[in-house]
Amino acid sequence: MAEYSDLPQDALSRLQQEPDHFVFTSDLSVNEFILVEEAGFTPLGMVMGSSIYHIGYQQANWTKNQEMTVLSQAMYNARELAMTRMEEEADALKADGIIGVRLQVSHREWGQHIAEFVAIGTAVKAKDGSSHRTIKGKPFTSDLSGQDFYLLMQAGYRPVSLVMGSCVYHVAHQGTLATIRQLGQNRELLPYTQGLYDARERAMERMQTEAAELKAQGIVGVHLHENNHSWDSHILEFFAVGTAVVKFQDSVMTPPNLVLPMNDNTTD
Repeated sequence: MAEYSDLPQDALSRLQQEPDHFVFTSDLSVNEFILVEEAGFTPLGMVMGSSIYHIGYQQANWTKNQEMTVLSQAMYNARELAMTRMEEEADALKADGIIGVRLQVSHREWGQHIAEFVAIGTAVKAKDGSSHRTIKGKPFTSDLSGQDFYLLMQAGYRPVSLVMGSCVYHVAHQGTLATIRQLGQNRELLPYTQGLYDARERAMERMQTEAAELKAQGIVGVHLHENNHSWDSHILEFFAVGTAVVKFQDSVMTPPNLVLPMNDNTTD
């Protein structure tokens, strides 16, 4: 049996029930559950991973646009720890992948720089016994809904991994003279524009790099989040996340057909 040193004993006890007494759990809706079954996968159970992380401190230059690399690395590492533990739970269930993944960040009253990072999803396994794991041997992960997962598989694509990129960025403060000069004027605040633009691009680039390393062909369902996380008002995190996909077969989708009613009901 594989060793899962990061998982609490209670988690292993829940996941490694006897087959005759195993009851699957899922946060899928009824519609999602049915469509996942139709796509050829069986839900095995809800899986999750958690990391309570102390986020370090970095001094920012008041008048300079700059990435807060210490904070960027902390936010990325904490999410990776939560994701890895969720994947270990799925591995304990012998799952092929995890769908409907949600990544959550919540701050605790234990300290201003302490946050809990949680990853939650539903582990699934292919009914035909085929492997859908990544090239690194891990279960695939995806934040797609059950409906989107079904359509993706019907179109001949499959999820590879949830990919993400993070950039915590300090947007420069504007000097007093510059503030006075723009009073009553319509004008672009170029330092602000450049700072936010740069931060978003870095987050997107890092997400795309993750997908390229997994030999994915594209990323679907991309979301770009912006959060302050109780830092200074000029420090923001830009977080890009989506599902990397790869083509694995021809589409089996049925083209839509026009249906005409045959009754004689008419409207005036």
